[in-house]
Amino acid sequence: MKNHSSKKELMLLPILLVVIVMCVAGHFLLQANFQDSNMVEYMLAALPFAMFGLVIVAFKLASNSEKNEPNEQEK
Repeated sequence: MKNHSSKKELMLLPILLVVIVMCVAGHFLLQANFQDSNMVEYMLAALPFAMFGLVIVAFKLASNSEKNEPNEQEK
């Protein structure tokens, strides 16, 4: 079993926090006060795509750190 560097795993925490904030903000914007705003409706429609994009970025960061990890263990 591989030991992963905690420093590289901590790099993904800001992405996780941004996705959590986006999820909470999306639920906040679903309140009745914002139902008449077209801009809020467009933002809520784009929210899943933005989250999906952040997940792709997180996967790329994780795969890059996984590729570089065996080289660092050989040293």
